[in-house]
Amino acid sequence: MASPAVTIMAIVEGDGEVRALPKLLFNLARQLSLPNPRVPEPMRVPRGRLTRADGIERAVSAAARRVGGVGGVLVLLDADDDCPADLGPTLHTRARSARSDMPMSVVLANREYESWFLAAAASLAGSHGFPAELIGPADPERIRGAKEWLSRHKQDGRPYKETVDQPLLSSALDIEQARGRAPSFDKFCRDVQSLLVQGIPHSSNRARQVKP
Repeated sequence: MASPAVTIMAIVEGDGEVRALPKLLFNLARQLSLPNPRVPEPMRVPRGRLTRADGIERAVSAAARRVGGVGGVLVLLDADDDCPADLGPTLHTRARSARSDMPMSVVLANREYESWFLAAAASLAGSHGFPAELIGPADPERIRGAKEWLSRHKQDGRPYKETVDQPLLSSALDIEQARGRAPSFDKFCRDVQSLLVQGIPHSSNRARQVKP
């Protein structure tokens, strides 16, 4: 009998991510030959509310109650000007203190979710309003204003709009290309894989593994 789908209950900070993150999770599962997760609509919690005292603890407790069965909680935030290597572990420790029984991941996109599109810009060339010769910046996670970068490079007459373009580009970007050029996206992939392999029979886990 097939294993039940793993539920990933996500917490995000923006309206765009509410629609985009499930698309990205399905894209990742497809490209890495992992089982499709069950992804309820992510909970939107403003960053300021999550980082204040007892904020992330309350959010992950509410998210964990929606998982049921096999699954875990994924918190995805923009790092902005914070260092992901500092803030991420702090938030993860706090999240785990609230629900130590639940698989948990906290990922901070460095600097913002759209930085991952810049990392995989070549895979978006010639589609979604971008020119065929689109090339991303040398260090996409150091760019301030990734949304503005995307707007400047679009040729379809309209700027990048988070609630419209973020889901589309999340479905289209090349996973391995983004992993190779954005360390925070590589962490995201590793964390999601760790959540998803809970639903794979143990004998097949080794064959499903991606790079550590």
